[in-house]
Amino acid sequence: MPERDPPPLPESKIVAKARARISAVWIVPAVAALVGAWVAATRILNQGPTISIVFRSAEGLEAGKTQIHYNGVPVGTLTTIALADDHKRVIAWAQMAPGTADLLAEDTRFWVVGPRISGANVTGLSTLISGAYIGMEIGKSPQRRREFVALDAPPVVTGETAGRFFKLKTRDLGSIDTGTPLFFRRLQVGQVASYVLDPDGQAITVRVFVQAPYDRYVNADTRFWQASGVDVSLTAGGIDIETQSLLSILVGGIAFETPATATTRSAAETDALFPLFDNRSDALKMTAQDPQTYVLVFTESVRGLVDGAPVEFRGIPIGEVVGVSGQVDARTFTFTAPVTIRIDLQRFGVRVIEPEANPDSGAMRRQLIDSLVAHGVRAQLQTGNLLTGALFVAFDFFPEAPPETVDWTHDPVELPTVPGQLAALETRIASIVRKLDGVPFDAIGEDVQGLLAKLDRVPYERLGNDVQRAVEELGRTLVSARSALDHADQLVKPESVLSQEVAVALQEVARAARGLRVLVDYLERHPEALLRGKSGEGRP
Repeated sequence: MPERDPPPLPESKIVAKARARISAVWIVPAVAALVGAWVAATRILNQGPTISIVFRSAEGLEAGKTQIHYNGVPVGTLTTIALADDHKRVIAWAQMAPGTADLLAEDTRFWVVGPRISGANVTGLSTLISGAYIGMEIGKSPQRRREFVALDAPPVVTGETAGRFFKLKTRDLGSIDTGTPLFFRRLQVGQVASYVLDPDGQAITVRVFVQAPYDRYVNADTRFWQASGVDVSLTAGGIDIETQSLLSILVGGIAFETPATATTRSAAETDALFPLFDNRSDALKMTAQDPQTYVLVFTESVRGLVDGAPVEFRGIPIGEVVGVSGQVDARTFTFTAPVTIRIDLQRFGVRVIEPEANPDSGAMRRQLIDSLVAHGVRAQLQTGNLLTGALFVAFDFFPEAPPETVDWTHDPVELPTVPGQLAALETRIASIVRKLDGVPFDAIGEDVQGLLAKLDRVPYERLGNDVQRAVEELGRTLVSARSALDHADQLVKPESVLSQEVAVALQEVARAARGLRVLVDYLERHPEALLRGKSGEGRP
């Protein structure tokens, strides 16, 4: 029986089992990823912008701790602090709070707040405990910015304070510093914001801030002056002491005032420039209107005469000294001191009466000066203060002065002078001394001694007739005197009549004295006799 082929076996096929599209294992990571992405997106969307700030130094700053404050509210925190590429500054990155993007304008300012003493202000004392923080002032620019450079010092005035800035020009800063107070009628109304040396190095520009509403009192005629400490000036007029307040004495200050004669009433523009005077007297001086310059040449010492010394005419100020110098005449080898003066009658309030028919004021002025000089008006140095020795120039009439004329061809014109009172006294004393020095006292003494020696050698009989007559007259006088004495002696002789009468009178006086003594003795023994009478006598 044939073998039958075994039936073919069915081919096996690998049938892949259908796999699920997403494994359940991945559900949890997917959900976690979605939650993480949501959290990250939420955090990114809710966090504020990141900014960078360049500081001069990182002293007092700490990453993750130092906060940025605006009006006392934290609005950001420093996250990283690193050196700049040039290794000269420090860059700090800060994470700002959500919703602060509008605060980061082009002119937004940052600065480090710490303990600081500036002028009369002491700020940041709280940072001694809490640590330094970063102050912030919002800018007004529409441009946005993420990179900033911090201020080296906190601003004195923030944008929220009402008022205006002005500029002052001075050659010497003195004790002025940032924060120095500003006074108006001894009331503090502002402070110094900043100062900077001009590019040419000749002056300093000081920027001051005047608070509202006091800024309206600053106009084009307002004068600013340094009111630092106690201003003591010794002038020919005496001792002047000026001060604003105790605060200005301690920390200095600047004061301003508008003269009463000012005509401008409108407020000055912001950042208007004013000169800064050294003191109040200089600041309130009236502006020269018609100044005339002259020269006075003195031959005496001008020690004590300084620029600004008054020039007076019979006690009325008419000008001031603007220059004192010296010169040597090579022809005569004499030393003189030319003094330049500036006369402005209107500035010192002297009323000038001008005839309307004469419009040439220069010609009238020359006629006036020629007339005064012809009548003896001269300039003289006088002592204004015995304590300080300060001098001033005084014009007055000197009728005995030699005649002088004014040479109007020189520029400036020289006016005649006379020596001062002290110089004139010294000149007179010197003249007397010179005359006394010219007297030949030695020769006179020798002559007198020679004459006396000759008289000693002349015999008496050779004296002149006058001497002889004088001697005879003297002899007759002596004879008359002797006769008078003899007559008086005759009168007082014991046998003379006058002597006898005197003796009788003396006897009567002696008897009266004895009777008076007896009476006194009796009254001492019997005082009742004054009432009853002598014993043995009947009562009346």
